[in-house]
Amino acid sequence: MVTPAPTPGPVSAPGSPSGVTVPRQVRIGYGVGSVCTATFSTVPGLLLLFYMTNVLAIPAWIAGLVAFLPKVWDVVINPWVGQRSDRTVSRFGARRPWMLAGALFLPVTFVATFAGPPLTGLPAAAYVAVCYFLTATAYAFYEVPYKAMPAEMTEDYHERSSILQWKMVFVGLAILLSGAVAPAIAGREVSGYRLMGVIIGGVLLVSMLASFFGTAKAPVVARAEAEPSIRAQFAAARTSRPFMILLGMSCAQMFSAGMLLAGAPYFATYTLRDPGATTTLFLCIVGPLLVTMPAWVRLSKRYDKRGAMLLGSALFFAGTVAMALSGQFGAAYAHVAVLFVGIGYAGLQLLQFSMLSDVIVYDAAVTGKRRAGVFTGLWTAAETVVFAFGALVFGWLLGVAGFVESDPKTPVEQPESAVQAVLYGGTLIPALVMAVAIVLVRRYTLTSEEIEKAGVRPPEA
Repeated sequence: MVTPAPTPGPVSAPGSPSGVTVPRQVRIGYGVGSVCTATFSTVPGLLLLFYMTNVLAIPAWIAGLVAFLPKVWDVVINPWVGQRSDRTVSRFGARRPWMLAGALFLPVTFVATFAGPPLTGLPAAAYVAVCYFLTATAYAFYEVPYKAMPAEMTEDYHERSSILQWKMVFVGLAILLSGAVAPAIAGREVSGYRLMGVIIGGVLLVSMLASFFGTAKAPVVARAEAEPSIRAQFAAARTSRPFMILLGMSCAQMFSAGMLLAGAPYFATYTLRDPGATTTLFLCIVGPLLVTMPAWVRLSKRYDKRGAMLLGSALFFAGTVAMALSGQFGAAYAHVAVLFVGIGYAGLQLLQFSMLSDVIVYDAAVTGKRRAGVFTGLWTAAETVVFAFGALVFGWLLGVAGFVESDPKTPVEQPESAVQAVLYGGTLIPALVMAVAIVLVRRYTLTSEEIEKAGVRPPEA
């Protein structure tokens, strides 16, 4: 039985030595849970829009809305889950009951989303919208408490870094496998998408259950404090300038990534004239996540996290601009340009989460409050909404450009305006928004020196 309890005080003061060591099996158990978060972020972002426009014959502008609107619900459900998990007391701990609920429902709703019903057009759009709404809700139950756990496991920042590095290993593997395998299984037929949904749903289930059981012995050195209402959560977040700047920066980056990812199957199909290139393009995006992680850690130590984030954002920006020339220089050139995007994206993935942990710890040091659930709830809500907003904008762009929806039995030749929208809109708009992120990175001032002034040791990347 899970029951809300009065807000508990912290078990240990922020910054105080806890004397608690996170067992290796707990670090691995926590890390394996990121297979779910990475896979769920990757597969719908990569395939959902294309599945609707080119398999279910849903108009592009409606498909964009279907991909986006369920994520708006995250603005409500994610902070609510963060608040409730902050206050939950149970024999499973504060966070894990919510993770278990997500584990039981998310795989089912995910499979249903890609079940490929015998519907097309508006009826198909309504079906996918309902299923995806339920999927977003189930995912919030898992993701919000999952992201809040590292800040409560230990007060030792080197140990926190170890936990996050295990997470990033599994993130890289999950994105690499799901991004390469899911498109290959799905193909361009309804049956392929149906099979892909079942297989990926099984991966989600195994990952979430493994994390639930793997974190059973996770230490809790400090409990977060719950705000009394969602409005109070927003008010609390606004008091943290580092969090608000980091949130704006992350939103710009996630919008760019979401639009680029949604456009990848179209870029492969209509720019490179090779639908199978979706897999190789995606490997160029996520492959560097596994290879370059140690380099990004070293860069964050040498130039601080802000300096490393500037570099990662600049590489992403340069790569997307270069992609716009793929029509002139061909497929090999396009893959090299996307590889630069992938190297920059690897840095963003590591540094965003690490900087969020910095903000949570810094806030606890200067306010005396533990608000991990508040920050991660709002963070995940904004992150998922703007990521889906990238797909919405891309869908609307295709609609304005005259993109013609189709199903596998009746393929169509797209007008030149739609092909140009895929090439230029799907690359230059993400580059423009990434430029905004670069400006916000320069305004982020929570460096290691600032954290040390607050009386705590800064974590490594």
